[in-house]
Amino acid sequence: MTTLQQFRLHLKPGKVYRRDELQVFSPSVDRVLKTLLDDRLLEKAGAGLYYRPKKSVFGPTPPDEHELVEAFLKDRDYLLVSPNLYNSLGVGTTQLYNTTVVYNRKRHGQFTLSGKRFDFRMKPRFPKTLSEEFLLVDLMNNLGSLSEDRELVSESVKRRVGSLNRDQLLKTARTYGKVGTRRFFEKLLTK
Repeated sequence: MTTLQQFRLHLKPGKVYRRDELQVFSPSVDRVLKTLLDDRLLEKAGAGLYYRPKKSVFGPTPPDEHELVEAFLKDRDYLLVSPNLYNSLGVGTTQLYNTTVVYNRKRHGQFTLSGKRFDFRMKPRFPKTLSEEFLLVDLMNNLGSLSEDRELVSESVKRRVGSLNRDQLLKTARTYGKVGTRRFFEKLLTK
């Protein structure tokens, strides 16, 4: 079996690979990667990252965001948050953003992976999964960097607080909120 055949056998559609993972199949991995890229069996996702596209009726599809981030970080300890999710809270946010925020403990900065923009932010604490309470706290943490009317959104958040679990929201604000965000929610919830 040739090296190229061996590569083709091990590459699964939709999976993201780091260059060093592929090096075990060939001592001349760069030459094989170039051939696979030329044959469109692999696509480059970023520096040292490659993926095998899945086939769909519309053509090849990019990899899942989680696959990309996991391969980039070499870690599963992260949380993906799209600022577009704030729109689902019903607090008057309407803007659409083309960047996904990645809370993690390893990398910081903005990176483009497979044509998608990611804003990696190192945080000492973040939840394992998203909740409405966390999204509301995160919205207030990031309100200054959003293209929204801050006062209007703040007033809407004050009204929205009544429909959420107050104890959970206060705990979430104290755990994940910036100083100003904690004060905002403590003032609302500890009357």
